[in-house]
Amino acid sequence: MSHPSNAQPPSRRDLLKMIGLAAGSSTMLHAMSSLGHARQSPYKGPIDLSGAPEGRKVVVLGAGLAGMCAALELRSAGYEVSILEYQKRAGGRCWTLKGGDEFEELGGYKQKVEFSKGQYINIGPWRIPHHHLALLDYCHRLNVPLEVFVQENQNAYLHSQTAFDGKPIRYGHAWADYVGQITELLAKSVDKGRLDSPLSKEDTEILLESLKSFGVLNKDYAYEASLDTAEYRGYPDAGAPGGGLYNAAPEPSEPIELTDLLKSRFWEKMRNHTTYRHHAPMFQPVGGMEEIAHAFAREVEDLITYNAKVDRIKQTENGVEVEYSGADGEGSGGVETADYCVCTIPFTILSQLEVDVSADMRRVMRALHYHEAVKAGLEMKRRFWERDEQIYGGITLTDLPIAEISYPSAEMHSDGPGVLLGAYVYGPQAYAFNSMSPKERLETVLEQGAKIHPQYRDEFSNGVVLSWHRVPWMLGCYSDWDDRGRDYEIAATMDNRLVCAGEHISYLPGWQEGSLLSALDAVRQVHDRAVKEG
Repeated sequence: MSHPSNAQPPSRRDLLKMIGLAAGSSTMLHAMSSLGHARQSPYKGPIDLSGAPEGRKVVVLGAGLAGMCAALELRSAGYEVSILEYQKRAGGRCWTLKGGDEFEELGGYKQKVEFSKGQYINIGPWRIPHHHLALLDYCHRLNVPLEVFVQENQNAYLHSQTAFDGKPIRYGHAWADYVGQITELLAKSVDKGRLDSPLSKEDTEILLESLKSFGVLNKDYAYEASLDTAEYRGYPDAGAPGGGLYNAAPEPSEPIELTDLLKSRFWEKMRNHTTYRHHAPMFQPVGGMEEIAHAFAREVEDLITYNAKVDRIKQTENGVEVEYSGADGEGSGGVETADYCVCTIPFTILSQLEVDVSADMRRVMRALHYHEAVKAGLEMKRRFWERDEQIYGGITLTDLPIAEISYPSAEMHSDGPGVLLGAYVYGPQAYAFNSMSPKERLETVLEQGAKIHPQYRDEFSNGVVLSWHRVPWMLGCYSDWDDRGRDYEIAATMDNRLVCAGEHISYLPGWQEGSLLSALDAVRQVHDRAVKEG
């Protein structure tokens, strides 16, 4: 592309496009932040609900994080609150499976967790970004200890069935070699004047200097095997820096050819860790994600009626009436009346119930799609990924249907067992897993994982594989809005005396931050309505 000699300086939009094309999404997001875009969570601290009128009651449907957050804040403001929860536990998708737990999917598929004491798998949410301010604040306020979650690990693997003879390669090797060789191409284009650029001669010289440093290029702007590049991509197995005389001197490692990296399409997977939501550091609660749910439940436990299946939601001009029955077919039901309702039931379920809402709200409820997903927890007798392969936390990415293997960030270097996230299946492949029995799913996960870690079969102890589309109280994993236009506004706006909340009423689908921010907005709408009515 050529530019006229009288071209104006690039606009912000043009600048972001150029940064994105030249340096990738991670650099562009940093640039967006500096230009005032891609900001962190809008959470500004505890919500102010002062001036609540006396004697007003709110019924909350669902004791997930959104429901319990809404109940906590409403009661603190002086409202009378009750919660109806389908399950016999609080937390919803904030769910940690430990030894002794049992669950049943649709179709009668029952699984019992047999993990060793202290071992667990976060079968729902499993990490917390540092910029999810509401969730972090509630963890602080509710005394939930956090520890670092390792998202990106240069020593984890990238794996393709069609590249490098199907053998996994280290993520750090692929990343360093891809960046180095792309930088080489760019540097040589700039050096030879082949890149039409508005930069001045001085700026061009600085750009070349920066590319040489960033890409670890030699004086001729070439990326090649050297001790300099080995500092970034790593050393050969027998050539790492040592001490003394014997085998002490480091040796350079041989880069992967750019053509091989391009054909492997690893560049698609290397972007996984660079999105804003995955920027380091990330966190996890000590002992499992469900510790957050337990902390909320300690605050509002007395408000919750468990085993309560909502059957009918009636609205009038003056109040709300919720009919419910025992979810297990045995518990007693009843009717809960209130002035207002905060409903956190996912639309996959809510759309099947008798609910007095506007025609537009019902249409939106029925139209919203939820992502399919399958997650597997595999307990291994020993932490072979640490002892044999020096992988401490992080995620291996593969084009096999299992998609990801995540290594536990807790209890590193321990001698005991460990639980891997052995699969996070999504997209069309998830439907194939949905059609399998739990035993068949587990066998498939082991078979595919063994192509990356041959130790799987010898080290495997026990495991579980959950299909979120078969979870009776969810029928999906998390919301999938095609377009958050008018339909989203309808879903997020109070409908008579009912307002919806949850990750599906947010721009952070699948994240607990979205659930909390949505709950706080729902609470604000209820409070504004109550104050207005006096």
